[in-house]
Amino acid sequence: MMCKVYYIAINTFMEAVRDRVLYLLLAFALLMILSSRILSLLTVGDESKIIKDLGLSSISIFGVLIAIFVGIGLVYKEIEKKTIYTIISKPISRSQFLVGKYLGLLLTIFINVAIMSAGLLLLLFIHSGVWELHLLKAVLLIFCETIVITAFAILFSTFSTPMLSAIFTLSVYVIGHITENLYGFTHALEEQSVRFFCSVAYYMLPNLQHFDIKAEVVYEVPIGSDFIFYSLLYCLLYSTITILFANLIFSRRDFT
Repeated sequence: MMCKVYYIAINTFMEAVRDRVLYLLLAFALLMILSSRILSLLTVGDESKIIKDLGLSSISIFGVLIAIFVGIGLVYKEIEKKTIYTIISKPISRSQFLVGKYLGLLLTIFINVAIMSAGLLLLLFIHSGVWELHLLKAVLLIFCETIVITAFAILFSTFSTPMLSAIFTLSVYVIGHITENLYGFTHALEEQSVRFFCSVAYYMLPNLQHFDIKAEVVYEVPIGSDFIFYSLLYCLLYSTITILFANLIFSRRDFT
């Protein structure tokens, strides 16, 4: 089973590498990171902190964009080109196919995040002569965020068109960063039915603020290892549940 998933993942990675959108997003991300050096010279404040803040924000935003714009087409392309019929006719289960696609995309995103992070660390080293390796904590959780977003991109691509999948996934990303506000808003409501709906939405939707420690890292606020551990655990559980749900939908879909 793992051998089949491995080959699908590698094939997905090679397919994603050939995608022009990937290179455009990566090039633009690196350009934004380099531009942070110029912006730091034009802005009042600690230049190093400005470079870190803009650099980490660029990695986060473009990591999510890669997950969305590459991930939404992985399953849809197979269906559109009718190659899905060839794949499911072989001794490969639909769950193996979907998990392989997911892992292949995560490998692609991991390499892109690594390249962007290396660019940021190199820029900071040139600027200050110090390797700012503590930034890797923020980068790790940024990658965790993309793991969750990628799972949703795969989920929506199992039953929707690329355009709608992009909108849905982007909506999850935006909502995921305001769920903390939703929790506070819930307690301020008087209508019980609305409070119940908001409470359900709070616990069901991903809380992506668990992965946002950019400000803490930039200003060197101590971050406990327990927080990193629970954030990793949250990422693993949420992405696993999302992919299981995607498998359930995909396994019931009729391609005939």
